[in-house]
Amino acid sequence: MNGLTLHERPAPPASWRVALPHSTAAVPVARALVRSALTEGEHGADCDTAELLTAELVANAVEHTAGPAPIELVVRLGPAGCQVEVHDPDPEPPGDLAHAADEVPDVWQEGGRGLLLIRALSSSCGHRPTESGKAVWFRLPAVPPQRRPGPAE
Repeated sequence: MNGLTLHERPAPPASWRVALPHSTAAVPVARALVRSALTEGEHGADCDTAELLTAELVANAVEHTAGPAPIELVVRLGPAGCQVEVHDPDPEPPGDLAHAADEVPDVWQEGGRGLLLIRALSSSCGHRPTESGKAVWFRLPAVPPQRRPGPAE
């Protein structure tokens, strides 16, 4: 097409759904999958933050659910940002994602900061029941192209 393009249709949303083993080996696999989804699609969400928050959700699912049922990672990309969900077989909701916890995590403990990070670094987060348990999710907004780090940065 010659000439000036006045209106371009936005790309349709893309999504991935992957079953992960119910083990700590799922954490690095999930991080790599999220990074691949965001970079191969040249999506504008912050890959480092998406990887960190995904690792927290997957680690929580592995640690706080019993049994061998797989954990499922769902990544949805759209023009406004990305949403990452981790599905697990336990219907029990996670700690409070909507409001800051009353207690400050113990600085000497190894864990206890995952949900705090998710609340602090995502644009929104939450959980919902599913047919086989629950889904815990977070959203990250797209980063404007002028603010994205270049290949040399």
